[in-house]
Amino acid sequence: MERIVISTTLTTNAIVQQDMNPVGMVVSAGPGIDPEFFRTGEHYYCVSGSINHRGREKAPVNTMEIEDVARKMKKAGLEYVGVVSKFCVRNPSHEILIKRILNKHFKKVFLGHHVSGNLNFPRRIATTHLNAAVFSLHKSFFEAIQDSLRQMGLSIPIHILKADGGTMSLESSISFPGQTVLSGPAASIMGAIPYAPKKQDCIVLDIGGTTTDIAFLVNKAPLLEPMGIQRGSYKSLIRSLQTDSKGIGGDSVVRVKDGELVIGPDRKGPAMAFGGPEPTPTDALVVLGLMPEGSKDKAFGGIHRVALELGLSDAEAADKIFKKCCSIILKKTFEMIDKINSQPVYTVHEFLENYKISPRKILLLGGPAPYFAKR
Repeated sequence: MERIVISTTLTTNAIVQQDMNPVGMVVSAGPGIDPEFFRTGEHYYCVSGSINHRGREKAPVNTMEIEDVARKMKKAGLEYVGVVSKFCVRNPSHEILIKRILNKHFKKVFLGHHVSGNLNFPRRIATTHLNAAVFSLHKSFFEAIQDSLRQMGLSIPIHILKADGGTMSLESSISFPGQTVLSGPAASIMGAIPYAPKKQDCIVLDIGGTTTDIAFLVNKAPLLEPMGIQRGSYKSLIRSLQTDSKGIGGDSVVRVKDGELVIGPDRKGPAMAFGGPEPTPTDALVVLGLMPEGSKDKAFGGIHRVALELGLSDAEAADKIFKKCCSIILKKTFEMIDKINSQPVYTVHEFLENYKISPRKILLLGGPAPYFAKR
Protein backbone atom coordinates (compact mmCIF):
# COMPACT_ATOMS: atom_id res chain seq x y z
CA MET A 1 0.00 0.00 0.00
CA GLU A 2 1.56 3.29 -1.14
CA ARG A 3 -0.95 5.84 0.14
CA ILE A 4 -4.45 6.26 1.54
CA VAL A 5 -7.04 8.57 -0.03
CA ILE A 6 -10.09 9.35 2.09
CA SER A 7 -13.23 11.41 1.63
CA THR A 8 -15.55 12.82 4.26
CA THR A 9 -19.05 14.26 4.49
CA LEU A 10 -18.46 15.82 7.92
CA THR A 11 -18.06 19.42 6.75
CA THR A 12 -20.82 19.14 4.14
CA ASN A 13 -23.26 17.82 6.75
CA ALA A 14 -22.28 20.56 9.20
CA ILE A 15 -23.16 23.23 6.63
CA VAL A 16 -26.43 21.59 5.57
CA GLN A 17 -27.53 21.14 9.21
CA GLN A 18 -26.23 24.63 10.12
CA ASP A 19 -24.23 22.97 12.88
CA MET A 20 -20.98 24.95 12.68
CA ASN A 21 -19.18 26.55 15.60
CA PRO A 22 -19.51 30.35 15.81
CA VAL A 23 -16.38 32.13 14.59
CA GLY A 24 -15.29 35.74 14.28
CA MET A 25 -14.77 37.69 11.07
CA VAL A 26 -12.72 40.88 10.72
CA VAL A 27 -13.31 42.60 7.37
CA SER A 28 -11.86 45.78 5.89
CA ALA A 29 -12.98 47.27 2.59
CA GLY A 30 -12.59 51.04 2.32
CA PRO A 31 -14.51 52.98 -0.35
CA GLY A 32 -17.06 51.13 -2.42
CA ILE A 33 -19.54 48.43 -1.52
CA ASP A 34 -20.39 48.07 2.17
CA PRO A 35 -19.02 44.75 3.54
CA GLU A 36 -22.06 44.63 5.85
CA PHE A 37 -23.94 43.21 2.87
CA PHE A 38 -21.85 40.04 3.25
CA ARG A 39 -22.27 39.55 6.99
CA THR A 40 -21.65 35.92 7.99
CA GLY A 41 -23.05 36.01 11.51
CA GLU A 42 -23.19 37.77 14.86
CA HIS A 43 -19.42 38.14 15.36
CA TYR A 44 -18.69 40.12 12.19
CA TYR A 45 -16.65 43.32 12.44
CA CYS A 46 -16.07 45.86 9.69
CA VAL A 47 -12.87 47.76 10.52
CA SER A 48 -10.99 50.74 9.11
CA GLY A 49 -8.05 50.46 6.75
CA SER A 50 -8.11 49.92 3.00
CA ILE A 51 -5.97 48.98 0.02
CA ASN A 52 -6.99 49.94 -3.51
CA HIS A 53 -7.20 47.76 -6.62
CA ARG A 54 -3.56 48.56 -7.46
CA GLY A 55 -2.40 47.21 -4.11
CA ARG A 56 -1.62 50.64 -2.61
CA GLU A 57 -2.60 51.53 0.91
CA LYS A 58 -5.28 54.24 1.07
CA ALA A 59 -5.96 54.11 4.82
CA PRO A 60 -3.90 52.36 7.53
CA VAL A 61 -5.07 49.69 9.95
CA ASN A 62 -6.14 51.07 13.33
CA THR A 63 -4.34 48.72 15.70
CA MET A 64 -6.28 49.94 18.75
CA GLU A 65 -9.54 49.17 16.95
CA ILE A 66 -8.33 45.63 16.20
CA GLU A 67 -7.34 45.11 19.85
CA ASP A 68 -10.83 46.24 20.90
CA VAL A 69 -12.49 43.85 18.43
CA ALA A 70 -10.23 41.05 19.68
CA ARG A 71 -11.37 41.64 23.26
CA LYS A 72 -15.04 41.50 22.22
CA MET A 73 -14.57 38.23 20.32
CA LYS A 74 -12.52 36.74 23.15
CA LYS A 75 -15.26 37.68 25.63
CA ALA A 76 -17.78 35.90 23.38
CA GLY A 77 -15.73 32.70 23.76
CA LEU A 78 -14.58 32.50 20.14
CA GLU A 79 -11.48 30.47 19.30
CA TYR A 80 -11.16 30.88 15.51
CA VAL A 81 -11.24 34.02 13.38
CA GLY A 82 -11.15 34.91 9.70
CA VAL A 83 -9.59 38.11 8.34
CA VAL A 84 -10.37 39.55 4.90
CA SER A 85 -9.16 42.75 3.21
CA LYS A 86 -10.89 43.65 -0.06
CA PHE A 87 -7.82 43.72 -2.32
CA CYS A 88 -5.67 41.34 -0.27
CA VAL A 89 -4.58 39.41 -3.37
CA ARG A 90 -2.89 42.60 -4.61
CA ASN A 91 -1.38 43.42 -1.21
CA PRO A 92 -1.90 41.19 1.87
CA SER A 93 -0.10 43.50 4.32
CA HIS A 94 -3.26 44.54 6.20
CA GLU A 95 -4.38 40.95 6.71
CA ILE A 96 -0.92 39.97 7.93
CA LEU A 97 -0.80 42.89 10.40
CA ILE A 98 -4.27 42.13 11.76
CA LYS A 99 -3.32 38.47 12.18
CA ARG A 100 -0.24 39.43 14.21
CA ILE A 101 -2.49 41.32 16.60
CA LEU A 102 -5.08 38.53 16.83
CA ASN A 103 -2.64 35.62 17.13
CA LYS A 104 -2.12 36.10 20.85
CA HIS A 105 -5.86 35.93 21.50
CA PHE A 106 -7.07 33.01 19.35
CA LYS A 107 -6.13 29.44 18.50
CA LYS A 108 -6.04 30.01 14.73
CA VAL A 109 -6.55 32.93 12.35
CA PHE A 110 -7.50 32.35 8.69
CA LEU A 111 -6.53 34.91 6.03
CA GLY A 112 -8.46 35.79 2.88
CA HIS A 113 -5.45 35.98 0.55
CA HIS A 114 -4.68 32.31 1.29
CA VAL A 115 -8.05 31.26 -0.13
CA SER A 116 -7.67 32.02 -3.84
CA GLY A 117 -5.92 34.32 -6.30
CA ASN A 118 -9.26 35.37 -7.81
CA LEU A 119 -10.74 38.79 -7.12
CA ASN A 120 -14.17 38.27 -5.55
CA PHE A 121 -14.68 40.04 -2.24
CA PRO A 122 -18.05 38.48 -1.22
CA ARG A 123 -16.98 34.93 -2.05
CA ARG A 124 -13.62 35.45 -0.30
CA ILE A 125 -15.44 36.47 2.89
CA ALA A 126 -17.71 33.41 2.72
CA THR A 127 -14.79 31.07 1.97
CA THR A 128 -12.62 32.40 4.79
CA HIS A 129 -15.57 32.12 7.15
CA LEU A 130 -16.17 28.50 6.08
CA ASN A 131 -12.52 27.59 6.69
CA ALA A 132 -12.71 28.99 10.21
CA ALA A 133 -16.16 27.52 10.95
CA VAL A 134 -15.36 23.91 10.01
CA PHE A 135 -11.79 23.90 11.35
CA SER A 136 -12.40 22.34 14.78
CA LEU A 137 -14.64 19.63 13.29
CA HIS A 138 -12.08 18.79 10.62
CA LYS A 139 -9.21 18.87 13.12
CA SER A 140 -10.97 16.25 15.26
CA PHE A 141 -11.47 14.12 12.15
CA PHE A 142 -7.81 14.58 11.17
CA GLU A 143 -6.58 13.50 14.61
CA ALA A 144 -8.94 10.48 14.69
CA ILE A 145 -7.66 9.28 11.29
CA GLN A 146 -4.04 9.66 12.37
CA ASP A 147 -4.70 7.82 15.64
CA SER A 148 -6.49 4.93 13.89
CA LEU A 149 -3.70 4.45 11.36
CA ARG A 150 -1.07 4.65 14.09
CA GLN A 151 -2.84 1.87 16.00
CA MET A 152 -2.79 -0.26 12.85
CA GLY A 153 0.92 0.37 12.39
CA LEU A 154 0.47 2.28 9.13
CA SER A 155 2.81 5.19 8.41
CA ILE A 156 2.04 5.81 4.73
CA PRO A 157 1.00 9.18 3.23
CA ILE A 158 -2.64 10.16 3.79
CA HIS A 159 -4.50 12.23 1.19
CA ILE A 160 -8.00 13.64 1.24
CA LEU A 161 -10.30 14.04 -1.76
CA LYS A 162 -11.13 17.67 -2.56
CA ALA A 163 -14.38 19.05 -3.92
CA ASP A 164 -12.97 19.22 -7.46
CA GLY A 165 -12.02 15.53 -7.54
CA GLY A 166 -8.31 16.20 -6.90
CA THR A 167 -6.44 15.34 -3.71
CA MET A 168 -4.40 17.14 -1.06
CA SER A 169 -2.34 15.85 1.83
CA LEU A 170 -4.20 15.47 5.11
CA GLU A 171 -1.66 17.84 6.70
CA SER A 172 -2.45 20.55 4.12
CA SER A 173 -6.16 20.15 4.78
CA ILE A 174 -5.66 21.50 8.31
CA SER A 175 -4.76 24.89 6.81
CA PHE A 176 -7.59 24.74 4.25
CA PRO A 177 -10.39 22.66 5.82
CA GLY A 178 -12.94 24.32 3.54
CA GLN A 179 -11.46 22.29 0.68
CA THR A 180 -13.03 19.19 2.25
CA VAL A 181 -16.53 20.59 1.79
CA LEU A 182 -18.16 18.31 -0.82
CA SER A 183 -15.34 15.76 -0.49
CA GLY A 184 -17.98 13.06 0.01
CA PRO A 185 -20.10 14.07 -3.00
CA ALA A 186 -16.93 14.27 -5.14
CA ALA A 187 -16.09 10.69 -4.18
CA SER A 188 -19.58 9.58 -5.21
CA ILE A 189 -19.22 11.23 -8.62
CA MET A 190 -15.77 9.77 -9.24
CA GLY A 191 -17.03 6.33 -8.21
CA ALA A 192 -20.06 6.58 -10.51
CA ILE A 193 -18.07 7.40 -13.67
CA PRO A 194 -17.26 3.77 -14.64
CA TYR A 195 -20.98 2.91 -14.54
CA ALA A 196 -22.22 5.94 -16.49
CA PRO A 197 -23.40 5.53 -20.10
CA LYS A 198 -21.29 6.86 -22.97
CA LYS A 199 -22.62 9.79 -25.02
CA GLN A 200 -25.52 10.29 -22.63
CA ASP A 201 -26.41 12.46 -19.67
CA CYS A 202 -27.17 10.82 -16.34
CA ILE A 203 -28.06 11.77 -12.79
CA VAL A 204 -25.98 10.62 -9.81
CA LEU A 205 -27.90 10.44 -6.52
CA ASP A 206 -25.96 9.54 -3.38
CA ILE A 207 -28.55 8.96 -0.65
CA GLY A 208 -26.79 8.91 2.70
CA GLY A 209 -27.86 9.15 6.31
CA THR A 210 -28.01 12.95 6.51
CA THR A 211 -28.06 14.28 2.96
CA THR A 212 -28.78 13.33 -0.61
CA ASP A 213 -26.05 14.57 -2.95
CA ILE A 214 -27.05 15.27 -6.54
CA ALA A 215 -24.71 15.49 -9.54
CA PHE A 216 -24.71 14.95 -13.29
CA LEU A 217 -22.41 13.28 -15.80
CA VAL A 218 -22.25 14.21 -19.49
CA ASN A 219 -20.67 11.43 -21.56
CA LYS A 220 -19.04 10.11 -18.34
CA ALA A 221 -17.57 13.56 -17.52
CA PRO A 222 -18.54 15.43 -14.30
CA LEU A 223 -19.85 18.98 -14.55
CA LEU A 224 -17.60 21.70 -13.13
CA GLU A 225 -18.63 24.63 -10.95
CA PRO A 226 -16.38 27.35 -12.45
CA MET A 227 -17.05 30.07 -9.84
CA GLY A 228 -16.88 27.95 -6.71
CA ILE A 229 -19.06 26.02 -4.27
CA GLN A 230 -22.42 27.44 -3.27
CA ARG A 231 -24.28 25.94 -0.33
CA GLY A 232 -27.28 27.90 0.91
CA SER A 233 -26.15 31.48 1.46
CA TYR A 234 -22.47 30.52 1.18
CA LYS A 235 -21.00 31.41 -2.23
CA SER A 236 -17.35 30.47 -2.07
CA LEU A 237 -14.14 30.41 -4.09
CA ILE A 238 -13.64 26.68 -3.49
CA ARG A 239 -13.29 25.03 -6.89
CA SER A 240 -15.58 22.00 -7.16
CA LEU A 241 -17.45 19.53 -9.27
CA GLN A 242 -21.02 20.71 -9.71
CA THR A 243 -23.17 19.08 -7.05
CA ASP A 244 -25.95 20.02 -4.70
CA SER A 245 -26.94 18.57 -1.34
CA LYS A 246 -30.42 18.30 0.11
CA GLY A 247 -30.82 17.77 3.85
CA ILE A 248 -32.71 14.51 3.53
CA GLY A 249 -31.41 10.98 4.03
CA GLY A 250 -32.16 7.64 5.62
CA ASP A 251 -31.64 8.97 9.15
CA SER A 252 -33.32 12.38 8.78
CA VAL A 253 -35.73 13.17 11.61
CA VAL A 254 -39.40 12.75 10.69
CA ARG A 255 -41.87 14.99 12.52
CA VAL A 256 -45.33 16.50 12.14
CA LYS A 257 -45.54 20.28 12.30
CA ASP A 258 -48.86 22.13 12.05
CA GLY A 259 -50.43 18.98 10.67
CA GLU A 260 -47.83 18.63 7.91
CA LEU A 261 -45.20 15.92 7.52
CA VAL A 262 -41.66 17.36 7.77
CA ILE A 263 -38.51 15.38 6.96
CA GLY A 264 -35.04 16.70 7.92
CA PRO A 265 -32.80 18.54 7.48
CA ASP A 266 -31.52 17.50 10.93
CA ARG A 267 -30.31 14.11 12.04
CA LYS A 268 -30.35 13.01 15.70
CA GLY A 269 -28.59 9.68 15.24
CA PRO A 270 -29.45 6.34 13.62
CA ALA A 271 -33.00 5.21 12.88
CA MET A 272 -35.10 3.95 15.80
CA ALA A 273 -34.86 0.48 14.24
CA PHE A 274 -31.14 0.67 15.00
CA GLY A 275 -31.38 2.24 18.46
CA GLY A 276 -31.86 5.90 17.54
CA PRO A 277 -34.10 8.41 19.36
CA GLU A 278 -36.38 9.71 16.56
CA PRO A 279 -38.40 8.22 13.68
CA THR A 280 -36.73 8.36 10.27
CA PRO A 281 -37.32 7.32 6.64
CA THR A 282 -35.32 4.15 7.42
CA ASP A 283 -37.95 3.23 10.00
CA ALA A 284 -40.60 3.75 7.31
CA LEU A 285 -38.72 1.30 5.06
CA VAL A 286 -38.72 -1.29 7.87
CA VAL A 287 -42.46 -0.80 8.50
CA LEU A 288 -43.18 -1.20 4.78
CA GLY A 289 -41.24 -4.47 4.76
CA LEU A 290 -38.71 -3.12 2.26
CA MET A 291 -35.78 -3.35 4.68
CA PRO A 292 -35.30 -6.63 6.57
CA GLU A 293 -32.61 -5.34 8.96
CA GLY A 294 -33.24 -3.62 12.29
CA SER A 295 -35.82 -3.91 15.06
CA LYS A 296 -39.35 -3.95 13.63
CA ASP A 297 -40.88 -3.22 17.04
CA LYS A 298 -38.80 -0.06 17.52
CA ALA A 299 -39.44 1.07 13.93
CA PHE A 300 -43.19 0.57 14.35
CA GLY A 301 -43.07 2.45 17.67
CA GLY A 302 -41.52 5.51 16.01
CA ILE A 303 -43.76 5.49 12.93
CA HIS A 304 -46.85 4.96 15.11
CA ARG A 305 -46.20 8.30 16.83
CA VAL A 306 -46.15 10.02 13.43
CA ALA A 307 -49.22 8.09 12.25
CA LEU A 308 -51.28 9.22 15.25
CA GLU A 309 -50.49 12.88 14.55
CA LEU A 310 -51.39 12.47 10.86
CA GLY A 311 -54.54 10.46 11.55
CA LEU A 312 -53.27 7.54 9.44
CA SER A 313 -52.49 3.89 9.94
CA ASP A 314 -48.86 2.91 10.53
CA ALA A 315 -48.54 1.53 7.00
CA GLU A 316 -50.15 4.63 5.46
CA ALA A 317 -47.84 6.94 7.44
CA ALA A 318 -44.75 4.93 6.41
CA ASP A 319 -45.83 5.01 2.76
CA LYS A 320 -46.43 8.76 2.98
CA ILE A 321 -42.94 9.29 4.46
CA PHE A 322 -41.29 7.21 1.74
CA LYS A 323 -43.20 8.91 -1.07
CA LYS A 324 -42.42 12.35 0.32
CA CYS A 325 -38.69 11.51 0.47
CA CYS A 326 -38.74 10.48 -3.19
CA SER A 327 -40.72 13.60 -4.12
CA ILE A 328 -38.33 15.95 -2.30
CA ILE A 329 -35.26 14.36 -3.92
CA LEU A 330 -36.73 14.44 -7.43
CA LYS A 331 -38.01 18.01 -7.03
CA LYS A 332 -34.53 19.15 -6.01
CA THR A 333 -33.03 17.23 -8.96
CA PHE A 334 -35.35 18.90 -11.50
CA GLU A 335 -34.64 22.32 -9.97
CA MET A 336 -30.93 21.66 -10.40
CA ILE A 337 -31.42 20.64 -14.05
CA ASP A 338 -33.28 23.90 -14.72
CA LYS A 339 -30.53 25.91 -13.01
CA ILE A 340 -27.75 24.18 -14.97
CA ASN A 341 -29.58 24.71 -18.27
CA SER A 342 -30.07 28.42 -17.54
CA GLN A 343 -26.31 29.11 -17.77
CA PRO A 344 -23.20 27.93 -19.65
CA VAL A 345 -22.39 24.25 -19.08
CA TYR A 346 -18.83 23.23 -18.22
CA THR A 347 -17.52 19.72 -17.77
CA VAL A 348 -14.09 19.03 -16.28
CA HIS A 349 -12.86 18.66 -19.88
CA GLU A 350 -14.55 21.42 -21.87
CA PHE A 351 -17.10 24.20 -22.24
CA LEU A 352 -20.27 22.89 -23.94
CA GLU A 353 -21.62 25.76 -26.02
CA ASN A 354 -25.44 25.99 -26.11
CA TYR A 355 -25.70 22.57 -24.41
CA LYS A 356 -28.78 21.57 -22.38
CA ILE A 357 -28.53 18.48 -20.21
CA SER A 358 -31.35 15.94 -20.57
CA PRO A 359 -30.71 12.91 -18.33
CA ARG A 360 -32.37 9.59 -19.11
CA LYS A 361 -30.62 7.45 -16.50
CA ILE A 362 -30.21 7.64 -12.72
CA LEU A 363 -27.27 6.09 -10.86
CA LEU A 364 -28.13 5.54 -7.18
CA LEU A 365 -25.53 5.18 -4.42
CA GLY A 366 -25.66 4.96 -0.64
CA GLY A 367 -27.13 2.69 2.02
CA PRO A 368 -30.85 3.30 1.26
CA ALA A 369 -30.25 3.32 -2.54
CA PRO A 370 -31.57 -0.23 -3.28
CA TYR A 371 -34.91 0.58 -1.64
CA PHE A 372 -35.31 3.98 -3.31
CA ALA A 373 -34.36 2.55 -6.73
CA LYS A 374 -37.61 0.55 -6.80
CA ARG A 375 -39.60 3.79 -6.58
